[in-house]
Amino acid sequence: MAPNEELDEEDQEDLEEEESLEEVEEEIEEEAEEEQELDVERERDRLRFHYRGHTLDDLKKMNMDQLLQLLPARARRSLRRGLPPRQKKVIERLRRAYRAKKRGKDLIVRTHVRDLIIFPEFVGLKVGIYNGRNYDIVDVRPEMIGHYLGEFALTRKRVQHGSPGIGATRSSKYVPLK
Repeated sequence: MAPNEELDEEDQEDLEEEESLEEVEEEIEEEAEEEQELDVERERDRLRFHYRGHTLDDLKKMNMDQLLQLLPARARRSLRRGLPPRQKKVIERLRRAYRAKKRGKDLIVRTHVRDLIIFPEFVGLKVGIYNGRNYDIVDVRPEMIGHYLGEFALTRKRVQHGSPGIGATRSSKYVPLK
C-alpha cells in the first residue's frame, strides 16, 4: 500500500501543480486583456484630433492668450495687432451661426474676408468664402485651426489648354496628345 499512497500523493501534487498553472494562465490572460484595453484606449487617443498636444475640447476651453501661444508666429503677430472691424463682424456672424447650429439650424456664413484666422470655435461651421467670382462653401474641420480662410478657397483655376484658335500660326497649332 505504500506505493499506492505515494502515487496518490504524487497525483495530488500534480493536481495542485495543474491548478496553480491554471491560475497563473488565468492571470496571464487577464493581464493580456487589460493590455489590449489599454492599447485600444491609446489607439483611440492617437486617432483623436490633437493640435500641438491639445484636444479640440481643450482648445475650445482656452482663452485667447493661451491659444495665441499655440499658433504659428504669423498668426500670433496678426492677432496681437488686433482684429480689424471687418474681421470682428465675421467672427460675430460665425458665433451666431454656431449658436444656431446648437439649436438645429445649419447656417452658411458668406464672407469676402479671406485673411481671418480659423479658431477652434469655428469647427463644424460652413463658411462661404469669396474667391473673386463666387463663394466656395467650406466645412471647417479641426485640421484647419490656425490657417487663414483664404487658403481653402483658391482664387485661380488650373489652366486647361484647348485647341489653337483661328488665327494661330503653323508652329502654334501643334497640340500634344497628352
